[in-house]
Amino acid sequence: MRYFIEIAYNGKNYHGWQIQPDAVSVQEVLEQTLSTLLRKDIKVTGAGRTDTGVHAKQLFAHFDEEVIEDIPDLMYRLNSFLPKDISVQHIFEVKKEAHARFDAVSRTYEYIISFKKDPFLDEFSYYIHHKPNVDIMNEAANSLLNYKDFQCFSRSKTDVKTYYCKVQKAIWTERDSQLIFTIVADRFLRNMVRAVVGTLLEVGFEKISLSQFHEIIESKDRNKAGASAPAHGLYLTEVTYPEHIKINS
Repeated sequence: MRYFIEIAYNGKNYHGWQIQPDAVSVQEVLEQTLSTLLRKDIKVTGAGRTDTGVHAKQLFAHFDEEVIEDIPDLMYRLNSFLPKDISVQHIFEVKKEAHARFDAVSRTYEYIISFKKDPFLDEFSYYIHHKPNVDIMNEAANSLLNYKDFQCFSRSKTDVKTYYCKVQKAIWTERDSQLIFTIVADRFLRNMVRAVVGTLLEVGFEKISLSQFHEIIESKDRNKAGASAPAHGLYLTEVTYPEHIKINS
């Protein structure tokens, strides 16, 4: 039987989601813990790959196992065994062909910028001294919906078949002393959100114009886009799926 597991994690101590040689990843820790508790080799497939230091408020993965008689008990034991920076939120049965990555309809990321120096937010937001022009940044962000090819924001030498993404929403909002960028798309390229944020900040600080921002996208050249914003301000916040993949939906 196939199950979806929903987790959240603080990415500070991990080299991203995906298993890496000679580095600790969230996937590795989750697989080891599931394998220990279920007493068999368990492999999990995630909805996507977060980079080193990136956080997740919601990430789904799937794994196969015989009938789990007591899901709440398994969740309790998982959360007891997992390190404090990884939390299991839900486990539920899905149809056998359901896939955590390929069946995802949309993914939402948030990037948090703080204007106030706060030791309690230092690891979870990007602190900058001066406030950029949010209005012009929102103009640039909204224009992302007019494009499909985002090669200019993709990590160089990455193994992908297409650079096409369907961006459904991209907006900056202000909350207290923070600026939050929310972006929703069907898929994202490696390092894409951080590169988008870094380039939008260049627009906000008037280092590049709105027309130059468009030219960067059309150039498909990563070297022309801005530097990637730091990883610790980025969160994967939501992954959505069609209801029909669930059992008894």
